Amino acid sequence: MSHRSEALAVRLEAGAAALAALASALSETDWQMRLPKDGRKVGVVVHHVASMYPIEIHLATVLATGKPVTDVTWDAVDTINRDHAKQNDGITKEAALALLAVNSAEAASAIRAFTDEELDRAAPVSLNSDAPLTCQFMLEDHAVRHSYHHLARIRAAIAAGKRQEGERVSSRARQVGPLCIEP
Repeated sequence: MSHRSEALAVRLEAGAAALAALASALSETDWQMRLPKDGRKVGVVVHHVASMYPIEIHLATVLATGKPVTDVTWDAVDTINRDHAKQNDGITKEAALALLAVNSAEAASAIRAFTDEELDRAAPVSLNSDAPLTCQFMLEDHAVRHSYHHLARIRAAIAAGKRQEGERVSSRARQVGPLCIEP
């Protein structure tokens, strides 16, 4: 195992653990919240991250052999994400967290198996206009980054939801007037 592959695996594990920690602490209301601009429920997005690890590792493995990644387009990614959201709209927290634990562990194990030579191999990637990208870049930009990307969006959406709820409560309190509590 190379030091580089170990560092990548540790970063993936840390991101997955942070996402799992946040997700496990969410209320059912937060779990069902739809993310702004995205439209998917928080729980669906957590499951999405877990579901994508095998695909992301597969694409990095293709690059590690020096072969190009073909027929992967943003339209295909959008279709995969849309279909996943429809099929998993009612995903439970327990199921999503279990898949996240299993798939992130398998992804980290696969990353640890890459040699420095494999991490350095580059080939055209259709998702990136056929730019020649390294296996390491593919790992960092997809499998490693994925949990951090969605974790930040989920945190922002939950914080915005809490602020809006606080504003609604504050507005109702102003309408009702001061509370009088008698001893």
